[in-house]
Amino acid sequence: MYRLTILYGHPSDPDEFDRYYRDVHLPLARAMTGLSGWKLTWLRADRDGNPPPYHLMVDLYAEDRAAMYAVLDSQAARAATADVANFATGGVTYLFGDDETIIPVT
Repeated sequence: MYRLTILYGHPSDPDEFDRYYRDVHLPLARAMTGLSGWKLTWLRADRDGNPPPYHLMVDLYAEDRAAMYAVLDSQAARAATADVANFATGGVTYLFGDDETIIPVT
């Protein structure tokens, strides 16, 4: 499995980021086809109240690197990527890699 992790930094207006992400960006992202799955993680403070280094983590999965790149080369992915500048005021980081499960989830 191949994974693209997208890390969104803390936005200047978290409520507006969340609204825009859910109402505008997600519909654009949902138009992408060819992914094996995806997951959103809205990050929260740790047990001691320390804020996380990022606001939102998004994981996109494809069968392999070629499949991921095919998704990213699509018109829908280009539209979603272009939209990031409209709301990601805290910056964005993209991480690509092979996903390896060590401990099965039951």
